[in-house]
Amino acid sequence: MTDDIFQGYKGDALDVLKKYKVRVWGQAKVETTRGTFEGTVLPRAENDDDQHIVVKIITGYNIGIDIRTITDMKETGYKKANYKIPEKQFPVTPGLPKVKLFGTGGTIASRLDYRTGAVIPAFSPGELYGAVPELADICNLETEKVFAVFSENMGPKQYIALAKAIGKEIENGIDGIVVGHGTDTLHHTGAALTFMCQNLPVPVVLVGSQRSSDRPSSDAALNLMHAMKAAGQSDIAEVMVCMFGPTSDEYGLLHKGTRVRKMHSSYRSTFRTIGDTPLARINRKEIMPIKKKYNKRRNDRNVKILPYFSDEVTMLYYYPGMKPDTLDAMVDAG
Repeated sequence: MTDDIFQGYKGDALDVLKKYKVRVWGQAKVETTRGTFEGTVLPRAENDDDQHIVVKIITGYNIGIDIRTITDMKETGYKKANYKIPEKQFPVTPGLPKVKLFGTGGTIASRLDYRTGAVIPAFSPGELYGAVPELADICNLETEKVFAVFSENMGPKQYIALAKAIGKEIENGIDGIVVGHGTDTLHHTGAALTFMCQNLPVPVVLVGSQRSSDRPSSDAALNLMHAMKAAGQSDIAEVMVCMFGPTSDEYGLLHKGTRVRKMHSSYRSTFRTIGDTPLARINRKEIMPIKKKYNKRRNDRNVKILPYFSDEVTMLYYYPGMKPDTLDAMVDAG
């Protein structure tokens, strides 16, 4: 078997696929110490780890199987898919703002391969233009993948890398920045970047999707269009989270990075501003400020990046009957 049929796999995960002679896009039965899984083996991104094999199971969900739990694999069928969104040259339009999209590992936009049920991700400007052509009417787009991690694995290391990348782009003259991010910890990253990226002269907008693009109710494309518009055309120079407003498709909301929280695992309108009001409403035609006071966009490039994070701080919730030993143990742990 040649490596071109193991798209994106490397190291230990690649060795496992070769050992059991299972190809990417192959229908496989995977025996593990946690149970048996059946589905289509999906490709992986070049920056992903080498400890997991991704399978789209028959329910339609994608799961990552830890290779250390695999006891046997068998390929039961094969349907090769075209794992690439047709690219179109992203047009450069004089007069439109220049926006930089940072990828962190989630799927920003995608299309469904109906033969396999696999979601094909888009990230390059050409791929995004092919998936969401309306973006060309909003901005001139550049993209960069900063790293590739699941949102639940985001932490200080990733926050610092993002803050530095944001500072560099602002100094280079970008008009706005969008960060594509998984929704589970989107609000945590928003808060961290708010403290690390101070005195911003341009908008920094975090965006994700609650439902993937292979679902009719997906919010991915609309959230992305709103985020690009906010980054390129809004005069709010703050770290913001841009997600659905009401459950309908009427508008999105721009939330302050330190005030937003995810309230439900699957609702499209799950992100809420807590203890305050959102910064603005946004749709494809206009941005409607809700708050009167916010940091305004500036023409200078004077941004203050503070890429520091202490992991010796934690949060402990008091509950009735809590013993002092709990606090002592945390202090002893450093």
